Amino acid sequence: MHRSTASPTLPSGRTLGLGLALVSAFAFGGSGTAAKPLIEAGLSPLHVVWLRVTGAAVALLPIAYRHRDAVLRRPGLLLGFGLLAVAGVQACYFAAISRIPVGVALLIEYLGPPLLIGYVRFVQRRPISRGAAIGAGVAVAGLACVVEVWNGLSFDALGVLFALGAAFCQVGYFLLADAGRRGDRPVDPLAVSAFGLLIGAVLLTVFTRPWQADWSLLGGSVVMNGHTLPALLPAAWMVLIATVLAYLTGVVSVGYLSPPVAGVVANLEAVVATVLAWVLLGEHLGLPQVTGGLLVLAGAFAAQTSKPPTVEAGAGAGAGAGAGAEVGAGSAAGAAGSSAPSGATASRAAVAARERVAAADRGVSGRSSRTSRGD
Repeated sequence: MHRSTASPTLPSGRTLGLGLALVSAFAFGGSGTAAKPLIEAGLSPLHVVWLRVTGAAVALLPIAYRHRDAVLRRPGLLLGFGLLAVAGVQACYFAAISRIPVGVALLIEYLGPPLLIGYVRFVQRRPISRGAAIGAGVAVAGLACVVEVWNGLSFDALGVLFALGAAFCQVGYFLLADAGRRGDRPVDPLAVSAFGLLIGAVLLTVFTRPWQADWSLLGGSVVMNGHTLPALLPAAWMVLIATVLAYLTGVVSVGYLSPPVAGVVANLEAVVATVLAWVLLGEHLGLPQVTGGLLVLAGAFAAQTSKPPTVEAGAGAGAGAGAGAEVGAGSAAGAAGSSAPSGATASRAAVAARERVAAADRGVSGRSSRTSRGD
């Protein structure tokens, strides 16, 4: 039976993780823009969520079959990911965009990264990088500008509440994506995405009753900012790009970046969604919203340019261990030189000492790598 294993972190993993996180953010950013015409055509928000998640789950069935042993190895992880990171996030978000603009709903949802940083720092008691903390603070300031808190949140209160629910579920997305790589039974991130979507589809089927929807709407046309187009076009984009590609790249990126950093970089999704909603849906935003979007961009940049403190600490420990071993090497060589009848013995002792230095460095490096993923 095929075993799911986590992919090892490569030396260039941070660059790869950043690239994947950006792809995920851009892919996720188009979900609301693609879904809103379907909602306006007559499908309920929950039925659109079901279509999105179920379509993606069917597309990822080959991956789920290949990693089918993951169900027995980490059932709780997969269930939690399906419940929170898939069904919860999508249901709350789509309910929000049925009442408030897409860009605003997504920007409120991305209070998730600051909430995530607070959870990691104060609940898990794990260190976070200064850049991630600063980036989250800047992003919160941007969100405040977008929703114009000085006006008392003039948007639909229930829509804002749904968006906040999506923010809390998003915390689970990053934490569970990171947890899949840890422990004695790591699960391949592709398997986490595939089974999460599959479980989410099952849960949504129970609560949304898709057989009650008028799916004949997909055979017709929808209107996007005054332009008519086939309903299948935004539906296909929503399933294949905004869900399949977005989840696969997003979950994998968390393994290369720390969850707080990956979460803040993901704020770019909000900017992408706002721009797309402006261009494709005609949802024009004012100067405060534009300023807020720029602040979100600045926060994401500050987060991704910082180094995780656990890695830095590990590097410092490695340097300390190496220095100590080098001192030991010098002592061993000196002792050998004073007692050995020739330089050959001292040379062999020095070589052995250098090997111990390398072994110590490898051990510290391994511990640092695991620590950066929360082990």
